[in-house]
Amino acid sequence: MAAMITVMEDLPAGTLGFAFSGEVSGRDYDSVLVPAIDRAIDQHGRIKALLEFGPAFKGYTLEAAWDDTTLGLRHWDGFERMAVLSDVPWLRQAVRALGLVFPCPIRLFGAGETDQARRWLSESLGTIHVDQSGEVVTIEMIGCLDAEAYSRIDDDLAQVFSHQKQPVRLLLDLRQFDGWLGLGALSQHLALIRDYRTLPRLVAVIGSQRWQHAAQRRLARFVNARTRYFDSDHFGDAQQWLCMG
Repeated sequence: MAAMITVMEDLPAGTLGFAFSGEVSGRDYDSVLVPAIDRAIDQHGRIKALLEFGPAFKGYTLEAAWDDTTLGLRHWDGFERMAVLSDVPWLRQAVRALGLVFPCPIRLFGAGETDQARRWLSESLGTIHVDQSGEVVTIEMIGCLDAEAYSRIDDDLAQVFSHQKQPVRLLLDLRQFDGWLGLGALSQHLALIRDYRTLPRLVAVIGSQRWQHAAQRRLARFVNARTRYFDSDHFGDAQQWLCMG
């Protein structure tokens, strides 16, 4: 019997691709998908995945559905990003629901959008810049942030805050911030607030969207600091408020 899961070729290191067709069984999972993912995560720590469900895909057997669940739980934090190619309505709905709880970013593409899916997997996501000028520490959040963006600034934050002899005056710049990709990134953000919530004396949040203003009001409940929101065209006012407060 022909395999119902085919491994894609010519993908970058750390990226796995699988094409699904027919009715996928537990045997297909055990012989093709599970060993490949186990090896890749052992080698790279975290991987990106491209999953293609073409028109010949008919669904899963009960055994395969169980294997899919246990694989996801076993490697809950093993995926960096996941792209799913499919025009199957019930599958697209299931992927949307999974994206609400899975810790990594998951993005849906149509069956013919392979190039776009590969590009999304390979492109850079958002970034966070940490800078200090005088008494003001600026954290600039840019683009859509994944969990790795927070991991990359751990050392920078530790170095900046460890040298503070006075309570921190913090400028949180959200003018180019587009949100979080996956629950993992949001969890990292909340952990950051928890770890440093006692350090700031003043927090100025500067943004350009209504939800960012609402986020500032919620932030004020969790930090031991005076907080204030400024619209994006009042950057100078935010700096002045921090220096004079």
